[in-house]
Amino acid sequence: MLTPNFDESMSRVTNTTAHVRITHQSWPQGRIAGEVRASDYAWEFQWQFRQGQLQVQPSLGRALILEPLSRFLERSDYQLEPGGDYEFTVRAKL
Repeated sequence: MLTPNFDESMSRVTNTTAHVRITHQSWPQGRIAGEVRASDYAWEFQWQFRQGQLQVQPSLGRALILEPLSRFLERSDYQLEPGGDYEFTVRAKL
């Protein structure tokens, strides 16, 4: 039985672009809210950045986007503005 080497496995990983729209931001409340879409999925999120809590609804497909969205928000939070459209890459096919 042949097993693929690491390089072959990694070359098969597909990426999905996730599109984020910020709908609300409040620095005094420590909250950013918005929408994220990837492939045929769509979610709404609220990020309480002072507490490090991210809520994503609906639950369908939430496990696929929760970690990548969290990393994106933590990396970009000071650059995000209400009404702004952003995108990031999810290293999976959704």
